[in-house]
Order: sequence, then C-alpha cells, then structure tokens
Amino acid sequence: MVPSLATAALLRRPLRTFLTALGIAIAVGSTVVFLSLGEGLRQAFSQELSGVGPDLQVSFGDLQTGSFAEIPELPIEYADILLADAERYGIVDLVPVLLHVRSGLSPGSAIVFQGLPAGADVASIYVDFTIAEGRQLTTEDEGAMVAVLGPQTAERLALGVGGTLRLNPRASFEVVGIGSSAGGLLDNSVLVPISSLQAAIGVEDRVSFFVIEIVEASKANEVAAAIMADHPDLGVQTRAELLEVIERGLAISDVVRLGISAIALIVGAIAVANTMLMSVFERTREFGVVRAVGARPRFLFGLVLLESVVLSLIGAAVGVALGFFGAWIVNLVSLDLIALEVAAVTPRLVAFAVAVAAGMGLLAGLLPAGRAARVPIAVALARE
Repeated sequence: MVPSLATAALLRRPLRTFLTALGIAIAVGSTVVFLSLGEGLRQAFSQELSGVGPDLQVSFGDLQTGSFAEIPELPIEYADILLADAERYGIVDLVPVLLHVRSGLSPGSAIVFQGLPAGADVASIYVDFTIAEGRQLTTEDEGAMVAVLGPQTAERLALGVGGTLRLNPRASFEVVGIGSSAGGLLDNSVLVPISSLQAAIGVEDRVSFFVIEIVEASKANEVAAAIMADHPDLGVQTRAELLEVIERGLAISDVVRLGISAIALIVGAIAVANTMLMSVFERTREFGVVRAVGARPRFLFGLVLLESVVLSLIGAAVGVALGFFGAWIVNLVSLDLIALEVAAVTPRLVAFAVAVAAGMGLLAGLLPAGRAARVPIAVALARE
C-alpha cells in the first residue's frame, strides 16, 4: 500500500518529479562517467603491462623522473657496467630503449618513437610481437632511417610500407613494416633503430631506460635490490612495481574525481529535499485527514521517506544509462586518439552509483519526512 501511495504522489506532479529526477540523473551519470575513467585506465594499464616481456626496467633515478623524462638521462655506459656483472645478477639479456615523443597540434597527432638496437629480439620485450605487413628491423638496419609502425599509427597517419614518416626537419624515416604486440602496447608507437633515433634528436650517449631479462623471474626483487645497492644513481622497477606506481596515481585521481562527483550529488540531494519539502507543504491538509482517520506519525514519515528514495532511484536508473552513454562517447574519442578504451562501467561501479543515489534520497528525505510526521491534526485540517 505504502509504495503505491508514494508512486501516486510522485505522478501527481509529473513536471516537478521529472525535473528533480533529471537533476539526480545528471549527477549520477557524471559520477558514473568520472569513476569509469579510473576503472577503464586500470584495465587498460593491466592489459598493456601484460604485453611487456622484460623482468626489470632500469632508469636513471626513479621511474617518474627517469624513464619518461623528455630528455633521456641514462648514460649508455651503464649497459657495459651491468653486463660486466651479468653472471652475478643473473642477467640473460639487456636492451637499451630510447623514447621520444613527436608532439603535435592535437593528442591524436603525437607519435611515440621507440629506439631499439636494430638486431634486438622485439618479441622478448613485447610479448607476441608480429609483423602484419612488410618486415621487421634487422641488424643491417642499424644507423638506417627505417621504421616499423604500429597499426593505429599507420592508420592514423595513412601510411603504409614504403611511406615516409617525418620526425623533425632534419630526419625522416622510411616505413619498412607494420607490427603489433599482445595488449596493443605497440599500436601507437614507431620502432626505429636506436642509433638512428639518437642521431636524429642529437643525443648519442644516453637512453631512456634498459629492459632486462633475468634467469629467474621470481628473483626480480632481489636482483633489483642488488643493482640499486651497487649503483645508487639507478632506479630499478619490476613489472609489479610499475603497476603499483600506476595504481597510486590512479588512486589519487579517483579521489579527485570522487570529489568533483560529490559536488554534483550534493546539488542533486538538495533538489530532492526541496521537492519533498514543497510536496509536504502542499499536502498538509491531506496529511491531516490521514492522521484524523487513524494513521500514526511514523506512517507519514515512512511515506515521505519512501517517496524521496523512489525519486532518487528513478533518477539513478536514468543516470546509469547516461553514464553508459557518456563512457561510450569517451571511449569513442580515446580510441580515435590513442587506440585505448579509457572508460569502463563495471557492475561494482553501477552498484556504487545506485547505492549512493539511494543513500542520497534517504538523507534528503529525512527533514521533509520529519516535518510531515509532526504536523498537528487540527492545524492540518484547518488549512485551505
């Protein structure tokens, strides 16, 4: 009986109910979209890191300031130093990597160049590396201006085998192949011989980082500790530590996104409270009649509170649908720019959004429900 009365009361004023539910829907929808970015990025990074083969990554300094610095900082001579102790560390292979980003007017036009020794086994660095068209780099390509493009880069730049990719006014690369790896890590990259990239950007004695394969991957933490103890200037990260760094960054961004979402949710809660207060004020005589025929104050309290929760849940249902649509739009844009889906609406995210909306409706309805329960019968019946 109470649910039907609550629904009837909301339908009696459809425009007000619609506008209030729309406000809640927008608040919940924005919350779903904002938080879906964290979920999507976690999935994307986990998938991407699954395509990285090496056990260790060595940078100059820690990960944040070393590996991804705009200007490479790791002296190349450290490669010989580490290889001299390869037996003690259990190093099987060490590959220097040079990263360089060619900026563009838009994020979609930026290109990541990855310089590797031309004879390096790319499959040992990027799992399941395959060539879809043309050929891969060979030892004879060292020093040559040739490149292997990721499929997304090739599609975005409309380049195929035999095309020319310009890095800067002084250097251009001939496309000799198109290849990809598991997890799509190379989809938006360009592989070039490391010496060619060093010459093109004017940095011949430094690289971005080393990727190292060791005999026993289970001892990665021990080897990392030993290298850093011997060489304090170096930073060594295991694959798990890379994911931890990313997770910490995402956790911080989650707090920021949740804070922004909270503002929208508070506005939605105020709208619900305002709607319910107006409803209580307009139905004062109705409540008096209900009390006069024997209804207890707690009946009116529960009725108004239920109306508030139902109104919030209606808005939440629409908001979740808006969230799915918003996440789809975000992924549509991100796929075009970076070939990754950065938003994911998961079941736990939907459950969280609905629970927050229900809680919001419950809190917003307490004051109007309390007022309805305290209305004196005589005053209510005397009201026009």
